[in-house]
Amino acid sequence: MRKLKITELNRISTEEFKEVKKLPLVVVLDDIRSLHNIGSVFRTSDAFRIECVYLCGITATPPHPEMHKTALGAEYSVDWKYVEDTVETVDNLKKEGYIVYSVEQAEGSTMLNELTLDKSKKYAVVLGNEVKGVKQEVINHSDGCIEIPQYGTKHSLNVSVTAGVVIWDLFNKLKMES
Repeated sequence: MRKLKITELNRISTEEFKEVKKLPLVVVLDDIRSLHNIGSVFRTSDAFRIECVYLCGITATPPHPEMHKTALGAEYSVDWKYVEDTVETVDNLKKEGYIVYSVEQAEGSTMLNELTLDKSKKYAVVLGNEVKGVKQEVINHSDGCIEIPQYGTKHSLNVSVTAGVVIWDLFNKLKMES
């Protein structure tokens, strides 16, 4: 086995990324403090061809050198929008036909491994603040909550790790033909 060189990976260009079909999924970041977490979500969103990242509340917007350290340019390939109010974003996405899930430990949440999706529909996932999670008002406006099953002593994962797990799982459930 030999490690591949970057030139052997046959990745598409930023321009090609803008034109290719995207997964019917958007990510909403609700008051994310860490520029590294935001950058990481951009990079994961690029890897799985997410339609758009919504940056809400105190979540910083590109360009920013600290964000770029983890995004590595994905902040230029992935479409993004800044909307101050997360509830407004959720309500607008629902009006556009998206089913919106907040990723949060909540009464009646659906475990990620038990979530079934309809490939003919569009989805949005809301990821919350590193300390406080998704705001209750945002949960109230969401169609439901999804939760990552956890079996250790800690009650949460880092938001960028959560994004990676959730986006990967939803990618597999919504996978498009290449």
